[in-house]
Amino acid sequence: MVKRKTAIKIRKTHRYLGLFLGIQFLFWTISGMYFSWTNIDDIHGDQFRNLDYVPKAFDDLISPSKINSSESIRSIEIREINTEPYYWVNKQQLYNAKTGEAKKYISEEEALSVAKNYMKEGMKVANIQKITEVDDYHEYREKLLPAYVISYDTDEALKAYVSVNDAKFQTVRHRAWRWFDFLWMTHTMDYDTRDNFNTIVLRVFSLLGLITVLSGFLLWYTSSPTIRKIKKKVSK
Repeated sequence: MVKRKTAIKIRKTHRYLGLFLGIQFLFWTISGMYFSWTNIDDIHGDQFRNLDYVPKAFDDLISPSKINSSESIRSIEIREINTEPYYWVNKQQLYNAKTGEAKKYISEEEALSVAKNYMKEGMKVANIQKITEVDDYHEYREKLLPAYVISYDTDEALKAYVSVNDAKFQTVRHRAWRWFDFLWMTHTMDYDTRDNFNTIVLRVFSLLGLITVLSGFLLWYTSSPTIRKIKKKVSK
C-alpha cells in the first residue's frame, strides 16, 4: 500500500496542477469546440467574395521584352487594374501591358476597382485608407505592404486589403475571422505569429498536462477501495 504521506503528496500535486493548468485547458476546449463548429470557408470570408469572378482577357498586349525595364525578366504576371492590363514583373514592378510604361503604385480609386471585382455586388464602402506598416498582432500580418484597407458598411466589421505596389487583392477580414484568430492563438499558445506549434510555453503546458492526467490515474489507484480489496485478497 502507498503510504499516507505519499498519497497526500500525489493528491496535492494533482490538485495544484489542475488549478494551474485549468484556464489553459478551458481555452483549449473552447477553441477546439469553436473550430469544430465553424465552417472554415466562412472564416476565410467566402460569403463576402465574388467567387465567380474571372479575370478579363486582353488583346493587343505588347511583348514583355519591350517594357521599359533595365532588368532581365525572371517572373511575370498579369493584373487587371480598373479594366486596364498591367504586367507585374519580377515581383517588384508594374508595367502597363499596352505601353510598357512603369507604374509606381495604384491609387485609391484603382484599389476600389480591384476590390469590386473580388467582392460581392452591393457591398457599400465606408472608407479606405493606406497602411505602410503593421505589428505582429495585426490582422494583415505577413502580407505585402503598403496596402489599402477598404472598410465596408456591414455588421461584421468587414475589411478588404489590396496591396499598393502590385494591385493584388490580398484578403478579407471580418469579426468571425478575428475570433478565430484569437482562439487559434490561445490554442497554439503562440502569442506572436499565431502559427508556431513548437513554442516552449506550449511544450511545457503539454508536459504538465500529461503529468496532471497521470497523477489523476495514480490518485485513483492509491485511493480506490476496489484496488485495496484486490490487494488484500492477493496478500492472503
